[in-house]
Amino acid sequence: MLIVRNVFIVTMALLMQMPLHAQTASLRIEQATVITDSIPDNSNQEQDVIQNKFPIKSFIIPAALITYGAITMSSHGPNSINGKLQEQIWINKPHSTNGVDNFLMFVPALSVYALNAFGVKGKNNFKDRTMIYLMSNIISNVIVYPTKTFTKEIRPNGKKYSFPSGHTSTAFASAEFMRMEYKDRSALYGVAGYLMAAATGYLRMYNNKHWFSDVVAGAGIGIASTQLSYWLYPKIKKAFSKNKPSNTIVMPTYNNGTFGLSFNKQF
Repeated sequence: MLIVRNVFIVTMALLMQMPLHAQTASLRIEQATVITDSIPDNSNQEQDVIQNKFPIKSFIIPAALITYGAITMSSHGPNSINGKLQEQIWINKPHSTNGVDNFLMFVPALSVYALNAFGVKGKNNFKDRTMIYLMSNIISNVIVYPTKTFTKEIRPNGKKYSFPSGHTSTAFASAEFMRMEYKDRSALYGVAGYLMAAATGYLRMYNNKHWFSDVVAGAGIGIASTQLSYWLYPKIKKAFSKNKPSNTIVMPTYNNGTFGLSFNKQF
């Protein structure tokens, strides 16, 4: 009986201790969970940093085009590329001008909206792509027109404000816009856009309005403007949408040849 009593006492003691150990273990698990949860998860932040990293490689070609145009801007002699192309296109082959370039420069951008209307979806929705495209045109014009006024470069037809080509800048901004929207679908969309932009640049020389250097620099500005817009727009959108009410609207504006931004907030 003594042995039975001792076994009973030990068993009861163990049973009484088990909840305490279980509670202690549970407490330790909860503490570990709290500690784990308290460690900040930087994976999303690091991903955002990677996604928002400035795409410097995308600006190498535009920078090279702008640099070439600036260096050769005033070189119009018969032995220069500007002079030789002008001679081949205009002087040796006199012809009447046309206004196709006034419309062709917008065709790549209009094609993006037409493709979306027919069910060929691009990278962004209507609102976002419109904001990006308008932003690229604002950036392009902010660069082009002050530069024209500053350089006062003479056009092949004898008029002022030749450098850089605004038509070509708009055309290549439009082409890069088309490429960026559909590059994940097919490279052919970008090729088509750039062919139209190149045709616009050629027509500017064909119509005796610009030198080759003007066209090259304009192309670089247009491409860079669109690339910069695709990098900037998500940041601007996030800045105005994070913890902000939906009644805050930022829109590009255009009035009598002047581009700007409009900020509207309803209180």
